[in-house]
Amino acid sequence: MILPIYVYGQPVLRKVAEDITPEYPNLKELIANMFETMVHADGVGLAAPQIGLPIRVVTITLDPLSEDYPEFKDFNKAYINPHIIEVGGEEVSMEEGCLSLPGIHESVKRGNKIRVKYMDENFVEHDEVVEGYLARVMQHEFDHLDGKMFIDHLSPLRKQMIRGKLNTMLKGKARSSYKMKQVK
Repeated sequence: MILPIYVYGQPVLRKVAEDITPEYPNLKELIANMFETMVHADGVGLAAPQIGLPIRVVTITLDPLSEDYPEFKDFNKAYINPHIIEVGGEEVSMEEGCLSLPGIHESVKRGNKIRVKYMDENFVEHDEVVEGYLARVMQHEFDHLDGKMFIDHLSPLRKQMIRGKLNTMLKGKARSSYKMKQVK
C-alpha cells in the first residue's frame, strides 16, 4: 500500500525515533509498504518518520541506479534500529534531495565512510563499515531517525536561499507527483 509522505513542517520529522522490538505489530507489512511508497515516489531511501511513524526503521533501494552502478543490482534492504557508530573517511559534497522536501536539492558534505549497527528484518544484528554512495544514503536516512533533515547541514546562506520553498511547504502548498501529508 502506498502511504502518504510527510512533508517539511510535520512535527514527526523533528522527533527522535524510538527503537522497536520484534513484537512491533505488522512490521513485515510496514516494511513492504515503505518499499512500495519509496519506489512509487522515485526515492532511494525512506525513513519511518517520513510516513508519520517515530520508529527506527529505514528502507533503501539502490537498484534503480544499477544501470550505471552494477553493484547496486537488486539492492533492497530494510534497516531496523540503525545507529551510526562512527563517521569517517573523506568529506565529500554531493547534491541531495528528500521526499519530505519536494523540489529542494542542495549540496551536502558527508563523510564517505561510516560504521553502522542495525538489525535486519529478522532482527539479526549487524555491525558494518560502509563506504561511498550507500554511506551517504544511510547518513541521510538515519538523520531522519534523529529528527534531522539534510537542510540542517546547509550553511545559513543556503538556508536563506531556500526559505521561500520551505515556507510554501509550511503553508501546505508543496507540489509533487506522489501522495503527501502536508501541514494544514
